[in-house]
Amino acid sequence: MNVPANLKYTKDHEWLKVDGDHAYIGITDHAQHELGDIVFIEVETVGETLGRHETFGTIEAVKTVSDMFMPVGGEVLEFNEVLTANPEIINQDPYEKGWVVKIRLTDTGEISDLLDPAQYQTLIGD
Repeated sequence: MNVPANLKYTKDHEWLKVDGDHAYIGITDHAQHELGDIVFIEVETVGETLGRHETFGTIEAVKTVSDMFMPVGGEVLEFNEVLTANPEIINQDPYEKGWVVKIRLTDTGEISDLLDPAQYQTLIGD
């Protein structure tokens, strides 16, 4: 499984890429592999400030529907609209083109609670 070194991870298989006081959130390569073919993404939280572990959206695959959780607290600024017409991009490129939301961080201290790449690889048994 692909686990980029420049990201932070959660036990719920979301990733976080920090860019100043903003961050991008998506699901990991492991998660998209486990879900299978992704057919729909729903995010109705743009404009809302959510706490860590709160649900920011859902992801639907052929096999199941799963909630997506905030790795850290923040204001949801943007949904990756490309995913509306092409949700399968997450299967093809989960870490770049397949990001799901962009947030404004509310507490950068929460980042240190996330898993580093080595810890995440241990979690998924890779």
